[in-house]
Amino acid sequence: MSRLSYTYRGLIVPVFTPFTENRSLNLGIIPRYGKYLAEKGVKGILVNGTSGEGMLLSVNERKLVTEAWVKVVKETGQHLMIQVGGAPLPDVIELAKHAESLHVDAILCLPELYFKPNTPGQLVEYLEIVGQAAPNTPLLYYHIPMFSDVNIHMGQFLDSIGNKIPTFVGIKFTSANLDEGAQALYADNKKYVIFFGNDKIINAACALGMDSFIATSINIFPELVINLVATGKNENTWTARKMQEKLSDAVIAISKYGNWVESMKTAMVLLTNINVGPPREPLKCLPSNILENMKTDLIKLGYEPTIKYN
Repeated sequence: MSRLSYTYRGLIVPVFTPFTENRSLNLGIIPRYGKYLAEKGVKGILVNGTSGEGMLLSVNERKLVTEAWVKVVKETGQHLMIQVGGAPLPDVIELAKHAESLHVDAILCLPELYFKPNTPGQLVEYLEIVGQAAPNTPLLYYHIPMFSDVNIHMGQFLDSIGNKIPTFVGIKFTSANLDEGAQALYADNKKYVIFFGNDKIINAACALGMDSFIATSINIFPELVINLVATGKNENTWTARKMQEKLSDAVIAISKYGNWVESMKTAMVLLTNINVGPPREPLKCLPSNILENMKTDLIKLGYEPTIKYN
């Protein structure tokens, strides 16, 4: 089988999974969520990733969320990527098959999180199995060592693949190690797409030549991130640096108050008209005093938080 073609480049937003106050799925809000992002110019969607709390959902819930987004992108024309990893391998295989049956544009996969791969060869073997479950869908690997504790060097990994995984097209690289990121970008004669996933150094990634990004902050600050990437790709380094400072200030003001998902999901509710609800246990809602501090910090930065989050 020849290697699949994958031409999408640009921004993808890792969407939050909407919950009701009792932490059950709130699928009814997803059409409005998708329309909000489309109207802001966001052309790519990632479902069931870290920000989407995919690893806190049952297999059936992950399927339901995927199916809801499939319906949305048929209307909006957005690129749809589904994260299928972070579960026992039989479930990962089932999720990959399900995603392919819905004709999604790509699947993204975390590594095995308990019996972790320790070498590029072991990771290739794992992804071969996933790729075989969805033989007609482009496959990407999700490199997020701060959560997965899988520290395989991505440049070495990509150079080792060759033609072993016909569906494999690239990675999501969520790390601050730009040296490793650059090696990944240039691996095997720039064969693979690299989606950079660190919100606070997007401008630096642009300077290295990266052109594709998956960043949680796109949910909340879509225009700023779109303009930042466009400016960075046009090599206007001073303007891009000022935009990055503005984005980083906001991200720091939000994320310093709790777990990344807890705090960013809270900010989504505070700063947009999309109420994605609380995170799911074991994640927690931010205490009211912390919430007030976040609001104060955002006001100082020029934002206008709502008071709808109780």
